[in-house]
Amino acid sequence: MDENSKNIDNYLDSHYIHRSNWLRAAVLGANDGILSTASIAIGVAAASDTRETIILATLAGLVAGALSMAAGEYVSVSSQTDVEKADIEREKLELEEMPEIELQMLAEIYEKRGLKKETALTVAKELTEHDALGAHVRDELGINEMSQAKPIQAAFASGAAFTVGGILPLFVALFLPLQNMEYALYGFALFFLILLGALAAKTGGSSISKAVLRITFWGTVAMGLTALVGYMFNVNVG
Repeated sequence: MDENSKNIDNYLDSHYIHRSNWLRAAVLGANDGILSTASIAIGVAAASDTRETIILATLAGLVAGALSMAAGEYVSVSSQTDVEKADIEREKLELEEMPEIELQMLAEIYEKRGLKKETALTVAKELTEHDALGAHVRDELGINEMSQAKPIQAAFASGAAFTVGGILPLFVALFLPLQNMEYALYGFALFFLILLGALAAKTGGSSISKAVLRITFWGTVAMGLTALVGYMFNVNVG
């Protein structure tokens, strides 16, 4: 590989879209870890006056949530993978049974993207000669290395991120004073969510202020409603 090719590869790798798959799973997992675990802890803290009860509920929510996130992500992304594989197999069959129609379809795709009719047909022919299936999978089906589903990667990222996020409220429940615990949990959870939102926005190249505002609003709604449930029942479960 020459120096120009290396520079082009490095340039392409610097785009934020290359991070979309793992970033989405990691941010979703960490956000849910903080929010779900903190919400459970807040709800229990509002109805209990014993630390052991709060810790047990928080730990149970952390473990159950992490496993649920990993399993859910795996099943979801695996379903997407099955659909992609089915479409690719169908495309193989169509290329064998009606290559001329498939060639024309590919040319029309390039023409709609702005190429002249003759140029589009030439490009379609050359790509078909080079890798017919690859061209159709990429340009007709819209499947490429960046968007292709990876179940194991997504499941691990979600589960691990949920665990990391969920440990933070657990530490608050373990070490902060029991009095007004629900307010401490809310404050620290909100602080963690803001940090996560800012970090995710910076990593993904989007607006930090919008990310922080969005995550603060929905975090407050979720934790506030959970605390309300605890106060409404107001049962001493200690």
